[in-house]
Amino acid sequence: MSAKTAKVITWDEIGKRFTTDRECLASYLAYHSAEILEGVKPGNLISLHDRRRPCGRNLYRLWSRFGEALLLEAGLQYRVMADRGGHLLLFLYRRDLLAGILGRGGARAILRRSGYPQGFCVETALDELCRRVRAEAFPHEFGLFLGYPLKDVVGFMGWVELPCTAGGLWRIYGEPARSKELDDCFRRCRCDMARRLCQASDPLNLLKKVS
Repeated sequence: MSAKTAKVITWDEIGKRFTTDRECLASYLAYHSAEILEGVKPGNLISLHDRRRPCGRNLYRLWSRFGEALLLEAGLQYRVMADRGGHLLLFLYRRDLLAGILGRGGARAILRRSGYPQGFCVETALDELCRRVRAEAFPHEFGLFLGYPLKDVVGFMGWVELPCTAGGLWRIYGEPARSKELDDCFRRCRCDMARRLCQASDPLNLLKKVS
């Protein structure tokens, strides 16, 4: 059964299993970092809203108490893209994976054309991305930081004349086969993490499983 046809287990179904605030937040971060923890995606953007979830907890407030320490233990980095008062946008990433993506010639050319600093590194690229998110909501080049194929990023930006041939976690342009494989890989990682969380006694162990 493919990731697309498998039953999707949502985090709201999983979060109720864990009795402590720290475990609850750890399970949320593990769920939304599954592809990063497996080493197939450089980063993910997640939202935390200042409201109670079905598990009875407010993850926005739990983040301020436990978030930084949990990610430090996991070996993950993060950037607060925006805090709009009651809504936090977090970019979780592995620096080694992100550096590999942004270091490729095609990605560097896209970012330079988009106005990023000459000779940028991961940190300066993230600084500029944060500035744009706070000003524009969602810069189109964000797809590079999320590990989407270059052709799909430039197709979405309108820089090349490629037809939109499929949809999924992102819009796919041109020949869809490789992009669909990647989409399915990301979904499979999320489904596998959901199953492991349903069986785990301690989600902290899954969050620490950085490949």
